[in-house]
Amino acid sequence: MNKYSHIIWDWNGTLLDDVQHCMDVMNRMLEKRGMAIMPTVSDYHRAFVFPVVRYYENVGFDFEKESFESLAIEFIAGYHADKTGHSLLHRGAEQTLKALNEKGLTQIILSASKQENLLAQTKEFPIAHYFHDMLGLTDIYAKSKIEIGQDYMQRNSVKKALLIGDSVHDYEVATALGADCILVSNGHQSKQALQACSVPVVDDIAEILEFIS
Repeated sequence: MNKYSHIIWDWNGTLLDDVQHCMDVMNRMLEKRGMAIMPTVSDYHRAFVFPVVRYYENVGFDFEKESFESLAIEFIAGYHADKTGHSLLHRGAEQTLKALNEKGLTQIILSASKQENLLAQTKEFPIAHYFHDMLGLTDIYAKSKIEIGQDYMQRNSVKKALLIGDSVHDYEVATALGADCILVSNGHQSKQALQACSVPVVDDIAEILEFIS
């Protein structure tokens, strides 16, 4: 008998390997303004945080000069305009989704991406059939996905869920939902930051299967 009834997946950074793409888009925004860029993934990891408004502050934006809303619109436009920069799924992601599906587990995506953007991105890969639902936010400002997750848990009478993500915020979401959590260290936050959450941290998405019986 399965330990979990539901697997809740984060999308960006967890299933989709888009860290370099996000860095590239933000660095172009910074460079255009004559601001210091993030040369390495380590620099990006030091800056990135939820809510993302704080990330914009960390990289040096002054909201008295430009609003967070206008900067977020510019970032999202750049992110989706540059199709050549979009990365693939993380290695082993599709195989892991298939294995969990074969175990009879209900899988959903819970993302801080805007709903329509999430649906458009997932269509680029042959994985949509593995998901019972794909849940995104109603805007592009990526504040939190807790309320959306709580609503889903209540509507579907979820008994025991495992949330898989790549950020401290994913751990916070799992805690709010009463779900177990596993974090993957090749996404948007460093392994050191994730280990501070005191939940299992894996380097490769396929390692998740070891925690699910």
